[in-house]
Amino acid sequence: MDIILLGPPGAGKGTQAHRLEATRGMKQLSTGDMLRAAIKAGTPVGKQAKEVMERGELVSDAIVSALIGEHLEDATNGAIFDGYPRTQHQAEALEMLLADRGRKLAHVIELKVDEDALVTRICGRFSCANCGALYHETAKPPKVEGTCDVCGEHDFKKRPDDNEETVRNRMAEYRAKTAPILPFYEDQGLVRHVDGMGSVDEVAAAIDAILDS
Repeated sequence: MDIILLGPPGAGKGTQAHRLEATRGMKQLSTGDMLRAAIKAGTPVGKQAKEVMERGELVSDAIVSALIGEHLEDATNGAIFDGYPRTQHQAEALEMLLADRGRKLAHVIELKVDEDALVTRICGRFSCANCGALYHETAKPPKVEGTCDVCGEHDFKKRPDDNEETVRNRMAEYRAKTAPILPFYEDQGLVRHVDGMGSVDEVAAAIDAILDS
């Protein structure tokens, strides 16, 4: 079963994709991760991408499609597309890639979020500088203020991009990038919406219900 997982940064796509990999044996195909890996490994597609990026140009749809095609062979239990497609042209290319392998998309699942609540969720998170344990200012503070529950250290850090301006810019960018493809998939009856503001378990249950329907 091949699916597209949509949602802005912080909506929980990565968490749910990793869960589906663990529970269903599906494979997350993130174009950004795959491009970096291909360039590092020096694959033919990676070399092409590196040349384009070194010229300061955007990687073409043809290169991205070739990269997706390479990794589809490994996704025997289904693929979770993350960050692709972003345009109708890419969506049409993906349809052809899948059709060539006797496959087709089962669902396009969008994690719907409240922007203000998402800002609070993201801007409140921080981690232990020593062991990396994750916390949140209101939802999951350390049991003893200023002390990590896991390792007992007292130094914490926040990601520099976890601020309101950056989060709202990323939300706007997401809306701009997904706007072209949602109608394409809605016309095919593939789009399903999940409340991304629920707990991890609640979102997981909603996704499972869609995949098992």
